[in-house]
Amino acid sequence: MAVFGLIDGNSFYCAAERAFAPELRGVPLVVLSNNDGCAIARTAEAKAMGIKMGEPWHLAQRRAECKAVEWRSSNYPLYGDMSRRMYEVLAARVPQVEPYSIDEMFLDLTGLPDVERLCHRLRDEVRRIAKIPTCVGIGPTKTIAKLANRIAKDDVALNGVCDLRGEADRTRYYAELSISRVWGIGSKTAATLQNLGIVSIADFIKLAPEQVRDVLTVTGARVQAELRGQSCLPFTLMPPPRQGIAVTRSFGQMANTWGQLREAVAAFATRAAEKLRAEGLEAGHLSVFAHTNPHNGDPWYSASRAAQIEPTSDTLALLSETMRLLHACWRPGHRYFKAGVMLANLTPARQQGQMFATRDTVKSARAMAALDAVNARFGRGMLRPAATGTAMAWKSRQAQHSPRYTTRAEEMLVATAF
Repeated sequence: MAVFGLIDGNSFYCAAERAFAPELRGVPLVVLSNNDGCAIARTAEAKAMGIKMGEPWHLAQRRAECKAVEWRSSNYPLYGDMSRRMYEVLAARVPQVEPYSIDEMFLDLTGLPDVERLCHRLRDEVRRIAKIPTCVGIGPTKTIAKLANRIAKDDVALNGVCDLRGEADRTRYYAELSISRVWGIGSKTAATLQNLGIVSIADFIKLAPEQVRDVLTVTGARVQAELRGQSCLPFTLMPPPRQGIAVTRSFGQMANTWGQLREAVAAFATRAAEKLRAEGLEAGHLSVFAHTNPHNGDPWYSASRAAQIEPTSDTLALLSETMRLLHACWRPGHRYFKAGVMLANLTPARQQGQMFATRDTVKSARAMAALDAVNARFGRGMLRPAATGTAMAWKSRQAQHSPRYTTRAEEMLVATAF
C-alpha cells in the first residue's frame, strides 16, 4: 500500500525571517504583501492578537494591541531559497519529494520502516539544517495526508506529526471534522454539500459515488475516493508544464507620465522574458494592462491589450511588442497604480531555427545567453535594456525588507571574533 506524507512549513515566510534574526523568535511577527499592504504570513503570537490573513496593515497597526507586533516586507528571494534548502534536506532522506507549493511538499514514504518515527526525525532535520519548523501528515492518499497535516498543526498534543493510515483513526476524525477542512473542497462546494445535509467528512464519504459525481463532477468523486483510502493522485515524476507567466506590480509611487509607466512595464517584460528562458520556454501570446487606484478617489481607468506574437523568449522582441500594446493602453491625465505583463501559449524553446522567422533566432539565442550569463555572474539587472530606466520610482514600497541572506554575498551574515 502506498504511503504519502505532506510536510508543511509553519508560518513559512515568518520562519524564514526568524532563521536569521533570533531576536524575532517568540515575538509576534507578520510578513506583508508587495507594497507593504496586507498580512500574508503570521506567527502564532500574531494570530493570537487577532491579526487576520489579508488584513490591511495600515489598519491593523492602529490597534493598541498590535503596537508590539514586528513586521517585515516580503523577501521572496530569501523564501524561495529557504524552500530549496528544505527540499534538499528531504530529498536526501526519502525516495521521492514532490513540491506542491513554496512551503508544502509531498513525500513518498512507501515501504519505509517506522514511518511515524521517520517523520519526527525529518521534522528535526529540517529544523536543524534549514531552520524551518514544520508539521507532517501521513496517509494512504495525498488528500488524507493533507488532512492529517492540518490536524497536526491544530493539535499540539500530536507533537507535529499526525498519522491517518489506520482506518479507525480516520473514522474518529471524519466524524468530528467539517467537510470544509478537506483539500479540494472550497467554500462554495462546502456550502452546496451543507445544503444537502452533508456537514462532516463522515457524511461525505457515506454518499454514493454516483451522487457525488452528479453534484461535484468527477473532481468531487476523486476527492471522495481519496478520503476512502483509494489513491487517485500518484506522485508525478515531472512537474506539469506552465500555462502562463505573469509579472504584475502595484507601484510604490503613482506613475503620472508616459515615461514612468513605460519604464515600469519594460522592467516587467524584461523579468517575464528571464523567467521564460530559465524554464526553456517561448511565448506565443502577450497581454499588457494598466489601471488607476480604485480606492483613493482618483477617476477609474483600466485598459488592457493582447496580441498573438511570433514565439520567442527574446527580451528585446518582447519589449518591442509590449511597448506597442502599452501605448494603446496609455491615456494622459491619469495616475497609474498598477500594471503588468502576461505571457501565454507557452511552448518549449526550439532547438533549431524557425521556418519563416522574422528575426535571426540563432543570433537571438546567443545574445540572450550572453545577457543571462552576465546577470548570473554579477547579479540580476546588472545588464538590462535601457528602456527599464534607472530611477525606478515605481518600485514597490519595502520599508522593512530583510537582507537576502542566502542569495547575495554582500548581504550574508558575517561572523566576527571577540
